[in-house]
Amino acid sequence: MRRRIAYLLPAAALTVLGLALVATAQSGSNGKGNGNGKRARTVAHASLKSSDGRTVGKVRLRERRNGKVVVMVRARGLQPGFHGFHVHEKGLCEPPAFTSAGGHHKQADQTHGGHAGDLPPLLATGDGKARAAFVTDFFKISELVAEDGSAIMIHAGRDNLANIPSRYTSGTTTGPDEETLKTGDSGSRSACGVVERKRR
Repeated sequence: MRRRIAYLLPAAALTVLGLALVATAQSGSNGKGNGNGKRARTVAHASLKSSDGRTVGKVRLRERRNGKVVVMVRARGLQPGFHGFHVHEKGLCEPPAFTSAGGHHKQADQTHGGHAGDLPPLLATGDGKARAAFVTDFFKISELVAEDGSAIMIHAGRDNLANIPSRYTSGTTTGPDEETLKTGDSGSRSACGVVERKRR
């Protein structure tokens, strides 16, 4: 019976129904919905470039509905071993040193190891490639793309996350010194990418 009623619908009614279905489908691709009445996830990305302008990696950030951000990174051309990996406070990657990106993304009272922009160190394998995926709730994507933006940085050296116990002493300094508290001694900046909201 239902099939028979459907077949007997006037052509005008079918046209209206078709337009409604198209509108529903489009609402899932314009950032306002996904066709199931759920809010679309926020997505951003960064293209990592070396000091000589080569693209050496990509980072993708996807904010879940619970507010946590999934970070996925792929990089190549790195020295084998661990590398510091951070979000920096300005969306400006001027080679060769990338100092234009400023310091780590953080709140005023945060020190390294607890910066909002501190990410797990990357491990590059013997072929210079690194790949990682993790979840953080230290920041929102809206923070990273607001005002003067932010950048994602790969450093040349390891990041100790300022994890230097007070029993270690360098000169008259006990535990981590000022540089360690800022950067984790991760060395120079070898790749940088501006965080940009992904267009749908």
